[in-house]
Amino acid sequence: MKKQNYQVVDEKIKKAFNKLKSEHPEKLKTRLNLSWSNWGFGLEPLEESVIRLKDARLEFIELHGNHYGEDLGYNVDKTKEVLKKYQMKVSGVCGMFSAENDLSSNHPAKRQAAISYIKRELNFTEQIGGDYLLVVPGAVGRPNAYDNTEFERSVATLRSLGDVFLQKKIKAAIEPIRAAEVSFIHTIADAKRYIKAINHSGIQHINGDLYHMQSEEEHIGNAILNSGNQLVNLHLADSNRGALGDGFMDIDTIIMALYLIGFNQEGRFVTPEPLGPGGDPYPAMNAVPDQTKLDHLVNQTIAYFREREQLLTEC
Repeated sequence: MKKQNYQVVDEKIKKAFNKLKSEHPEKLKTRLNLSWSNWGFGLEPLEESVIRLKDARLEFIELHGNHYGEDLGYNVDKTKEVLKKYQMKVSGVCGMFSAENDLSSNHPAKRQAAISYIKRELNFTEQIGGDYLLVVPGAVGRPNAYDNTEFERSVATLRSLGDVFLQKKIKAAIEPIRAAEVSFIHTIADAKRYIKAINHSGIQHINGDLYHMQSEEEHIGNAILNSGNQLVNLHLADSNRGALGDGFMDIDTIIMALYLIGFNQEGRFVTPEPLGPGGDPYPAMNAVPDQTKLDHLVNQTIAYFREREQLLTEC
């Protein structure tokens, strides 16, 4: 029987992966770097979150970019103390962009708020040793466009920060998000076009997200291949935006695609971010979490991902 279109692409990726495995088994020896995005843990103290992740044998955490003002967010010294105590390293910081700090806003004060916010997060990311700062070109939770020039405003505003990213040696990771949550930049191709328009060496990288990719990409595996060296981080969640293994996401093809682009290297991360279904997930970051649910999300996801990765890469 003739294969479905997505199955044809799946087979191409599997064939390429098996060839890599056969001809260059050494390229599969290093495992993918697993991190975890903790902003979905809400108001849980950082130390409790780190303990949970350490118990799941994680070495990296992606920290909530919660410096919404000069007196808000993680304290650098206290954060370093917790990280050192549990020997946890920071992959990067998840920048949070709402209508109040929107790079594309038609209100200059909101764009200035975005600039100030990014500068605070860059200072924090540098001090705690993170590799990247996630940047969303337009506000999350605002699917309707302001007008037809928000792309240009966002490009110009973020370009003004390019030198700061270079000075801090932090990668700007542009994240495409599904159309139900943002008004523009929905695909990897969109992100590449946005980066090209910015035209600054300090802003060159991409943060992918499986949940958004399943809505916007023709094929997630192909999108990963097309992102190539620009991909610095990939957020993980199953098809229901839950723990890996609790939905029908094709994790095997995703893992194979990541190995094909050489993602199993220093400074590249796969970062679970299972936030649950719905429209705007931002309210979760200001809520008291269900710790039993968080334990399941972490332990199920990490165990399932490592199991699939081991099965695929073992010789």
